Amino acid sequence: MAVPDEDADLVRSAIGGDDEAFAELVRRHKGTVLRRAARFARDHAELEDLGQETFLRAFRDLRSFRGDAPFGHWLSRIAVRVCYDALRKRRREEKDVSLEDLAAPVADPSTGNGPSAQFARILLEQAMSRLKPGDRLVITLFELEDRSVREVAALTGWSETLVKVRAFRARQALKRSIGGDDGR
Repeated sequence: MAVPDEDADLVRSAIGGDDEAFAELVRRHKGTVLRRAARFARDHAELEDLGQETFLRAFRDLRSFRGDAPFGHWLSRIAVRVCYDALRKRRREEKDVSLEDLAAPVADPSTGNGPSAQFARILLEQAMSRLKPGDRLVITLFELEDRSVREVAALTGWSETLVKVRAFRARQALKRSIGGDDGR
């Protein structure tokens, strides 16, 4: 049984070749897709690339949309997969932050962006960059986006049990990466 969806008519029109209908779907969902991708992007250019790749995949795979869930949920799953793919690609290409990066200009401490906060962000980003892409994905969805086990399972396509196991292991890996766990 199909879930009622305010986008259903636009999806049908887009499948039928109506480019304006797909453009309207993009307008409706661009903010949500970009907010999700912002947790994974390093800068504005990468954020735009992730958003564009999400909508390109959605356009390419639109005929596979069955309507079992709202279009926005289907699109969110695509966005998560696009971000996951980007994390895996980045991991292959990325090097650790250099000491010169740590010595970058320091922001005004009165704004909460002082040396300690900046160092903590750099340390966390370094530690996150060393995680496996799946670990980084699960930490981001759980800890940064405050998603439930059920939501993470729906977004990733993993079982709830696998989500729990991966979250536990990802947290342990993050602790080791930061240096807060000696492996015991």
